[in-house]
Amino acid sequence: MVYRLVRVVLVVPLFRWLLRLRVEGMEHLPKTGPAVIAGNHLSFCDQFLTVAVTKRKLTYLCKQEYFTGRGIKGALTRGFFRSCGQIPVDRSGKDAGQAGVEAGLKVLRSGELLGIFPEGTRSHDGRMYKGKVGVAAMALRAGAPVIPCAVIGTFEAQPAGRRLPRPTPLTIRFGAPLNFSRYAGMEESREILRAVTDEIMYAIMKLSEQEYIDRYAAEVKAEAKTQTPSAGHNRPNATLPNQQPVTVDAPN
Repeated sequence: MVYRLVRVVLVVPLFRWLLRLRVEGMEHLPKTGPAVIAGNHLSFCDQFLTVAVTKRKLTYLCKQEYFTGRGIKGALTRGFFRSCGQIPVDRSGKDAGQAGVEAGLKVLRSGELLGIFPEGTRSHDGRMYKGKVGVAAMALRAGAPVIPCAVIGTFEAQPAGRRLPRPTPLTIRFGAPLNFSRYAGMEESREILRAVTDEIMYAIMKLSEQEYIDRYAAEVKAEAKTQTPSAGHNRPNATLPNQQPVTVDAPN
């Protein structure tokens, strides 16, 4: 009840009307059953865009910091995220990835929609970065299709550090479902997980038309903080993930 109230009264008006949101590919969203909605990540408001346009309840895995703030601001932030149905995930420690996968599987096994940003963090420069394999692990273990999703314009509307989005035309674009049933029972193979993740990232990239960097965003961000910009500074090599579904032999 609270989720529907917040969505209709606050989230939908803000993102769909104020920001002139255009939506494409709604026919690709399943009306029933579990599915993973995997998208690019350019701004804080990305996850709320998909919540605003998705009629079914959509649950995102969020960093735990959004739920641990103190004071009035912390309480308001925590209440907002909880009312939107979001789940906190502890991203620290060696078991953080597995905790996120288990939390996502719980949502999918309940027959609901799960939202995830495979890059793991917001892009700091508007480009798309290498996806982490957690999205593949959840899709394969739950037997759920993956709906690629691209948000366009949010990097300009609300870059990092800006509290409220500026009025900017935005587009959210859903692609055709990706079915990975051919890999059933192979979710323990690192090669399979990498192949599935790359296929998902390629589908998102085609929708968003972003430049792709075959490195993890967190690594590039960390390097950028320790380097002094110069005219001769080289950018990371830009390559595309595999353009065709990758076939990897099953492990012996």
